[in-house]
Order: sequence, then C-alpha cells, then structure tokens
Amino acid sequence: MIQQETMLVIADNSGAKTAQCIRVLGRTSSRPGKYTRVTATIGDIVCVAIKKALPTCQLDDKKVHRCVIIRTKAPVRREDGSYVRFDENAAVFIDNEGNPIGTRIFGPVPRELRDKNFMKIVSLASEVV
Repeated sequence: MIQQETMLVIADNSGAKTAQCIRVLGRTSSRPGKYTRVTATIGDIVCVAIKKALPTCQLDDKKVHRCVIIRTKAPVRREDGSYVRFDENAAVFIDNEGNPIGTRIFGPVPRELRDKNFMKIVSLASEVV
C-alpha cells in the first residue's frame, strides 16, 4: 500500500531514480466515518516529487508529476485467490493521457495493469507476472 510520503523507485528510463508520493489520486479512505489514510495499490495514479535523478533527467525536479504504481511490497490478491507481491515499491511516470514518458520499463509488471488499461506499459515491460 502506497500512502503520502512513501518513497518509490522509478522503473523507467526518464532519468529519475527515486520519488516521494505526495498525493493519491482518485481514491477515498477505506472506512467512511473513521479517519484512515488514503492508500494506493497496483494500477493507481499518484502525484510524486522527484528526490533523486540523473543529470540528464528530462523531467523538472521542482514540479509535481503523475505516476502509476506498478509494484508494491504489500501483497495484492488476485481473482483466483493467489497473491502477488514484489521486493520494492515502484512507479512509472505518465502524461495526461496515461502514456508512459519513458521508452523502457525495467523489471516485471503485474497482469493487473492490463485490467486498468495501461496497455502501453504492459507492452514495454520485459516480463509480465
């Protein structure tokens, strides 16, 4: 589960290495009437600030960018009852139309991204789990 101030590894070749989650977009708290943190899981869009980047990074460090979560440490339950989890929390930068900014995706991506209509990310990934 990704919430505010979670550090994310950037899994594309945009030039950024790590980013910090600022806001989870399009989600509400899980229990109405009680105070709970808004969390994101695989396929959700978050706003991030770049924390570590290469000198050749094509993105501005001072601006807020949108990312889609592609890997989480927290397990995600699938329709068949199995669970999938990864070693790190990772994200990919996207533009306003939902297309990735980078041209390569590093590491595996889950099948759940196909259900959320991120087909371009799935096609660029080397391995779909």
